[in-house]
Amino acid sequence: MEKTQQKKKVGFLSTYPPRECGLATFTEDLVNEVTRIALVEPLVIAVSAGAETYEDARVVHKLNQHEHESYLESARWINRHIDLLVIEHEYGIFGGDCGEYIIDLVKNLTIPFVITTHTVLEAPLTKQLEILRELGKRSTGLVTMAESSVPILAGTYGIAANKITVIPHGVPSMLVGGREKLKMAQGFKDKEIISSFGLISPAKGIEYGIQAIAKVAAEFSDVMYLVLGKTHPVVKEKSGESYRQSLMDLAEGLGVRENVRFIDKYLTKEEVIKYLHMSDIYLTPYLSKEQAVSGTLAYAVGCGRVVVSTPYRYAREMLGEGRGLLAEFRDSDSLAACMNHILRNPLQKKEMELKTLAIGRMMTWDKVANQYSKMFLGIINEFQIAKAGHNSLNAWTGAGIEKRCQPLSPILYRQLERIALGSSSGINE
Repeated sequence: MEKTQQKKKVGFLSTYPPRECGLATFTEDLVNEVTRIALVEPLVIAVSAGAETYEDARVVHKLNQHEHESYLESARWINRHIDLLVIEHEYGIFGGDCGEYIIDLVKNLTIPFVITTHTVLEAPLTKQLEILRELGKRSTGLVTMAESSVPILAGTYGIAANKITVIPHGVPSMLVGGREKLKMAQGFKDKEIISSFGLISPAKGIEYGIQAIAKVAAEFSDVMYLVLGKTHPVVKEKSGESYRQSLMDLAEGLGVRENVRFIDKYLTKEEVIKYLHMSDIYLTPYLSKEQAVSGTLAYAVGCGRVVVSTPYRYAREMLGEGRGLLAEFRDSDSLAACMNHILRNPLQKKEMELKTLAIGRMMTWDKVANQYSKMFLGIINEFQIAKAGHNSLNAWTGAGIEKRCQPLSPILYRQLERIALGSSSGINE
């Protein structure tokens, strides 16, 4: 009888629902898909602000974000229960100056860990630079979701290029009705739908979107701009709903209150996909050129929507080769010109949608989870081989870090894959 392969326990250190943030949604989506893979058991170490109650049985440990001792205790727990740790990294979700407490956690790990970078700044603060550089140095591997971040990670942060892997941001794959049918169901029959979704904050530049809609409406009176999402919890805590109210006042003052609709709720993935599929254009008028990745833009690409965006890094990468149009930062005239061009040229719009959809089909969560899982299994098995061969962790810690940083050779990778996967991988190709 063939020996059953034991599942490898992969821990994901991240915020997690019911906490409302993009990182939590990303991790839940990835964990849901990794759960389907036969040889990996995903577990969650939830970064908690203190009040969350987790119903998902895969949440097996909680790290208290602002308690320094919790990072040391969590490292001890992880060493006992996890084969590989994945740290979903954003500066703002960990405690200390720029999230520096995470460094004390990784210093106390005796298992391999991987960093997934959700923010890669071209011009970081000194502390931000130090933190990501140290994480990269100590990690077994580092994942970025954008090719444009690779030279920044290698150059600015000094992370060994052979540690860096590019895996795209995942997108859902859901069957929904056709665009016109969806519009009719929502009361938007014969409307040209522009949408933006995500947690609302001043950094999103929605005011420029509304100003642009006022210009578009002069030619396309049936245009409807859907601003989808709740106010970001941090923004709401500091200033209530003043930003949202200022947007509503702006629409009123520009005479387009009937052309702008605010959907003030934390949308389910199903709701997001339906709104995107009914959209004629997806709009991201973000203010910062530093945006290395955008889950909302990834979702729009996954749905094959034409995107109009300001030229932040992720948008430049995703919208190349005719998959969308880039407007100037903080420039409503430029945004309006792009939207008008698309609405005036339906045949070109259809061509752009097909180009975007072709990329989106490569980014579905099942494909993304497969890439992550193959990496996890390779790292775990190489670690176990090294540990067994040396009867110690010296090959993976301290003086052995140079060896650990080397990429797997193709031959070794195939050997490890055969060891890990046997005759059936459980990973859908």
